[in-house]
Amino acid sequence: MSDLFWLTDAQMARLEPYFPKSQGKPRVDDRRVLSGIIFINRNGSRWRDARKEYGPHKTLYNRWKRWSDKDIFAQMMAGLAAERGEEKTLMIDVTYLKAHRTATSMGCQKGGRGRLIGRTKGGMNTKLHAICDSQGRPLNLFVTAGQVSDYIGARALLSSLPKVEWLLGDRGYDADWFREALKDKGIHACSPGRKQRKTAIRYDKRRYKRRNRIEIMFGRLKDWRRVATRYDRCPRVFLSAIALAALVIYWL
Repeated sequence: MSDLFWLTDAQMARLEPYFPKSQGKPRVDDRRVLSGIIFINRNGSRWRDARKEYGPHKTLYNRWKRWSDKDIFAQMMAGLAAERGEEKTLMIDVTYLKAHRTATSMGCQKGGRGRLIGRTKGGMNTKLHAICDSQGRPLNLFVTAGQVSDYIGARALLSSLPKVEWLLGDRGYDADWFREALKDKGIHACSPGRKQRKTAIRYDKRRYKRRNRIEIMFGRLKDWRRVATRYDRCPRVFLSAIALAALVIYWL
């Protein structure tokens, strides 16, 4: 049917090197199962509402959960992204993702630990921290609870930054320690200073305008309903949903 999603042969050929080896009984049709998983994540449907063309919904969910626990989808995105390395400019930013009541039930640990869901003025949220290249394609993703500072995500993503010339970020990343860490890596920080600073921070305003590409990236990721609204209790599974969306939109 025309409204169904199917991976092409070329796309499957790019993904196959990242498939885990089958142990014991051979897996069922990879193309059918993965296409069904993508369809569910893009449309935000329940697993039991999967179209019959994709096979039993339990098969789809079991594959999704098992591969998410092994970070297979995140490895696919990182692997394909690494094939097109960025040499000049990176961007960093953060966005809020609304947590559905099914993800926040049974109580969260104090401080947002465990499920990485926190309470903010907008309700229960998870924060998505991202690094993207000069074309607005995601390279690395990290999730925290909604009330966690942007600096926490920046610190976590810092070690994975490739060797480039520039890193674009908004005022939320204006910290002396962060600028010094980038300088040690040979990266120039291009971000405005906080209004509380006594001395103004000089930055390339013309280059900074390109940062809208990471905002566009967040918007495209949120077109996937299981990304825009978090239904998964497990943060690793939710991060897999985000990585899968990034993989399909940008890297396949």
